[in-house]
Amino acid sequence: MAEDPYKVLGLDKTASEDDIRRTFRKLAKELHPDMNPDKSAAERFRQVSDAYEIVGTPEKRKKYDRGEIDAAGAPVRGFERRYSARAGAGAGPGGGTFSEGDFGIGDMFSDLFGARGPRGPGAGFSLRGQDLRYTLEVDFVEAVAGARKRVTLPEGGTLDLTVPEGVADGQVLRLKGKGLPGLRGGEQGDALVEIRIRSHSHFRRQGDDILLEVPITLDEAALGAKIEVPTVSGRVALQIPKATSSGRVFRMKGKGVRNLGSGSHGDQLVTVRIVLPETIDDSLAYFLSEWRQKHRYDPGRPT
Repeated sequence: MAEDPYKVLGLDKTASEDDIRRTFRKLAKELHPDMNPDKSAAERFRQVSDAYEIVGTPEKRKKYDRGEIDAAGAPVRGFERRYSARAGAGAGPGGGTFSEGDFGIGDMFSDLFGARGPRGPGAGFSLRGQDLRYTLEVDFVEAVAGARKRVTLPEGGTLDLTVPEGVADGQVLRLKGKGLPGLRGGEQGDALVEIRIRSHSHFRRQGDDILLEVPITLDEAALGAKIEVPTVSGRVALQIPKATSSGRVFRMKGKGVRNLGSGSHGDQLVTVRIVLPETIDDSLAYFLSEWRQKHRYDPGRPT
């Protein structure tokens, strides 16, 4: 005697259609013979499929709940009724007819596994291969400028990929068809490579801008000077005007990171920091002492 289909699915009679459908989808994926070679799983899969055939079809579920058919779908003695069938097609084990809106088990397997015209529960389906996930560390400059990299896989193989110019930390690159093979002709999965960017000794990234702090001497700050500063594309000249204070920021247009969406580049923001000599000799000390007596000024300290 067939077991109560609600118990087979682990549900009670108050379960909604969505609950039944969702539970069956989960169990079918776990127990299908092509996914689970265990012999006991095959029998359990058959039971789950039979149970869903009863309570997963709205018309049959109503009949079962009213006691008109049993757990196997056969008419219960004393409740036999004759149901008309559209051209005799689609009749279930209990003689009932599926309406056009019924969600049949064949449709369910089509939704689960991409069935190509199923000839029964799970027949003729194809299953897409699983995606594989990897992590790739790249240098800061490689992430900004782009690079060609090779990923060594745990199983010993390799993947060649192009790190696009301007890639961000944590961004995932998808390599189509580089995952596990599909079942029964299903398409191959993808390789998903998460990018991790190593920190740089000088550069930091803020959106599409690159931040850099540059030390300057006391005389460069006071008198002005032309200095060289590094960028990801090489060293460039930067003009420091007279009377430049520590913390002043200079913007170098277009020397930042390329935006993957718009294609435009951010800027490099250079913050200068005045660094005094390790030793203040007598001549500098005398000059500054004399200068301070005649040119005292307020640097803007908080009160």
